Parts: sequence; C-alpha cells; structure tokens
Amino acid sequence: MARPFRLYALLMLALGPVAAATWAAEQPVTAAQPGAHAIEIPGWFKESFLDFPEEAKEAASHQKRLLLYFGQDGCPYCKELMQANFGRKDIAEKTRQHFDAIALNIWGDREVVWFDGKPRTEKDLAALLKVQFTPTLLLLDERGGVALRVNGYYPPHKFDAALDYVSGRKDKELTFAEFLKTRAAEPASGKLHDEAFFTKPPHDLKRLRAASRKPIAVLFEQKECVGCDELHAKGFKDSAASALLPSFEWVRLELFGKAPVTTFDGQTLSEAEWGRNLKVAYTPSIVFFDEAGREVFRVDAYLKPFHLASSLEYVGTGAYKSEPQFQRFIQARAQRMRSKGQAVELWK
Repeated sequence: MARPFRLYALLMLALGPVAAATWAAEQPVTAAQPGAHAIEIPGWFKESFLDFPEEAKEAASHQKRLLLYFGQDGCPYCKELMQANFGRKDIAEKTRQHFDAIALNIWGDREVVWFDGKPRTEKDLAALLKVQFTPTLLLLDERGGVALRVNGYYPPHKFDAALDYVSGRKDKELTFAEFLKTRAAEPASGKLHDEAFFTKPPHDLKRLRAASRKPIAVLFEQKECVGCDELHAKGFKDSAASALLPSFEWVRLELFGKAPVTTFDGQTLSEAEWGRNLKVAYTPSIVFFDEAGREVFRVDAYLKPFHLASSLEYVGTGAYKSEPQFQRFIQARAQRMRSKGQAVELWK
C-alpha cells in the first residue's frame, strides 16, 4: 500500500499545488476502499466521474447502455451477483460488450450528478430512487430512462435474460415479464401451490379492502417457477415468516392468468392485465397495499427467509411509515435479534 501512495505524493510535488488540485479534481472516481465484509467488484466495472448524463452519452457513442449497480458491504445477495452471475464468463462478457457498468454504494458519500442535473451523494441518490433492496440495478436507455429495474437478486438465467432484454432494445416491444416467460425456462414443479391463508376467488379487492383493516399482500406466481416452489417450501414455512402471515389478507394471482380481479378502484381486469398495469416482472412477487389501497412496498426478486420475514414485519407492523429505508429497518431488526441471542441467517 505504501508504494502507490509514494508515487502519488511525488506526482503531486512535481505538479505543484494548483496543478495538482486541478489534476486530482479531473480524475475519475472509483469505489471507496473496501471495509469489513466488502463486496469485491469486478475489475472491468468502469471508473467513473459519476456524471450520469455524460456517462450515458459516452456509452451511447459506443452503442452501449448504462448499468448502475447499487450495493453495500456485507450483502449476501450482492456477493452472489458478483460471484455466481458475473463470475460466469458468458454473462461477464455480455455485460462488458453491451453496457458500461458503474458501482454505487447506497451509504456512500461520493458526489454524483443525476439526470436532473443536481449534484448529490450516493446515499441521497439511493434514497431519491427509493432503493430498498441490494443489489438494485438500473439498466438505462440512451437518454437516461429506466429500460429495466432489477430490485434485488436475479439468479443467473434470469439475469442473463435481463441483459438480453435491454441490450436487444426489447424494452420498446414487450414487457420484461413477457420476455422472461419465453427466455428463462425453469425445472419447476409445474403447479401453483395453495396455502390455507390465501383468500378464495373470485377476488374483489375493493370489497376485501372495505371488510378488513389488515394490509393486503398480493402474491403473483407462475406454475413454472422455481422461486415460487421455494417460497412455499421454505419461505412460508420459516417460523419468523409464518408468525407474521396472519397480519395480512393474502391474495394469490397467476401472473399470466385470465381469472377476473376487481381492483381497489373498482375496475375488473384479468390477472394478467392487472399484473401488467402494476409492472410485475418477476415471480414470485409480493405487492403490499395499505388500508387505502395504495401500494406501499413490494418484493420482486429472490429472497431468503430472513429477508422475507423482514419484509413482512416491515409492512405488517407499519414500520414503513416511520422508516422509509428498508435496509435501515433490516439492520435494526438484525441487531435486535442478536441482542436477544438469536441467530441471524442472511443466506440460508
């Protein structure tokens, strides 16, 4: 570590104070020095000035798009993304070919410039963009519009499809859910799993809202869905999650189903139509609604039982009303559990 610092110091002396300050200000910034439980970012991620309008222009000049990664140290899903996804040669090469990838820390203090032209810190940008899960990836088009947002971890086969969807400009033709249905076949059970706590169809959410004071959890699933199988086999069976399930009215819908649903505003739509309106792209997804029928939170990526239970507690207790950042809620919950001598298993 001493040698790079010595070379840097000699360079500063040679340049002189004014020139040195100018030179330093003009250098692209890199991710902060890693701390405990740091996530190792691939070396091919771009060193960036973090001026995203300029980055988008530069990417477009090379027929690329921007991929912004929001992560944090100690995040097992971020580690899985870096190792299981970007660790695959085909995925890494495809990402490098079609995207300029830039890493951001959701708690970071580096200055960034978003597409509104305003400078702010990484953590303020994460708050502005309502980043609730890590990793969160924004795959942007040439003008800075979000071609696809990935709120959490996607397994490699679904992540690979996400890259194809955005790099192939398919976001202008069909939804990602429709694209994913044909591009990411899974060795799943081929059936929908029923649970005793599910409400019975036909589903009239307006009437259900009027009859119950509980928040409503709308679960979108598919028959060919490994994550759905795992949710029922492990997630709902987890003791912490299971204890929180009665806090909600549960409505299970098939993402591409044809059954009628009466929405909170009284419209009658098919399951598929409402899922499309809600922009549900991943299964299983859980969309949570409050007493007024407003969406307050959603889970739309792969989750282990600890984070599923955390999501249920976050909404079921109303904690989201006083703590807008889910990651801070998770940290507090984990600390509270550890203080009671309870094990905190983030990736089990």
